Amino acid sequence: MRPLDVLRALVVVAIWGINFSVSKFALRQFHPITAMAIRFALVALVLVPWRRLPWAHVRPVLAYSVVLGGLHFPLVFSGLMGCSAAAASVAIQLQVPFASLMAAAFFKDRLGWRRAVGMAAAIAGVGIIAYHPGGTDDPAHLGLVVLAAAAFAFSSIQLKWMPAMDPFTLNGYMALFAVPQLVLMSAVLEDGQWAAIQAAPPAAWASILFMALVSTILAYVLWFPLVQRYAVNQTMPFMLLVPVFGVAGGVILLGEPLSWHLAAGTLVTIAGVGVVLLRRPRLVTARTAS
Repeated sequence: MRPLDVLRALVVVAIWGINFSVSKFALRQFHPITAMAIRFALVALVLVPWRRLPWAHVRPVLAYSVVLGGLHFPLVFSGLMGCSAAAASVAIQLQVPFASLMAAAFFKDRLGWRRAVGMAAAIAGVGIIAYHPGGTDDPAHLGLVVLAAAAFAFSSIQLKWMPAMDPFTLNGYMALFAVPQLVLMSAVLEDGQWAAIQAAPPAAWASILFMALVSTILAYVLWFPLVQRYAVNQTMPFMLLVPVFGVAGGVILLGEPLSWHLAAGTLVTIAGVGVVLLRRPRLVTARTAS
């Protein structure tokens, strides 16, 4: 890869890693589902006017929005209410072994012993983070992030079933279809949304803008040309750096403690995910997960 493209890839994975810390800033003011509804409304407002979705694509994108917008993101943000940005950025990497398991179930892909060991290591790494004396991460909330990883993995399988479309059309209409789902969920599960919106300080709105415009749109503007230009095995290894930036962001931006459990769990998870990812890179879709 050209040095400029390497730098571009590093910027993208840094954005996706730091986004977990930025999300924690937003959750200091907004309820998790409300934050997601505002984020996706902004994404749709920016992308949809420039893209047309063929009628034949409406149903698969709507189904995709239910899994990604209606399940994955609310689970991630609900989990972040009780666990650190660093731990969440590591736990979400279980999307990779989950995607491999689902590929084996839906596409009869053979796992092999190496990937099985990698999956076990990735799960063990998250277990090290979740279960240790004196830890600040609530295992139940971390479990919500793991469920979010499973939903994200299934959305990757959905992409294999979809007609081909560019990521800006997909993200724009996924966001558009997700907004009413999230508004309804927020109305049922949350309260005081309007008061929180009215009282939101500039930092909270800046966090929402970062998630919508930088993590969702700008990151894809930078990443998509790399995916088109280079082989999958050249771009996918960069995804292993997302939890590194996620942990660094939590420690530097939020002052989260860097315990040996977190460091060890992160290294074990990255190693396990790396084995799974590099053995079958085409089974994993490179997208932001927070």
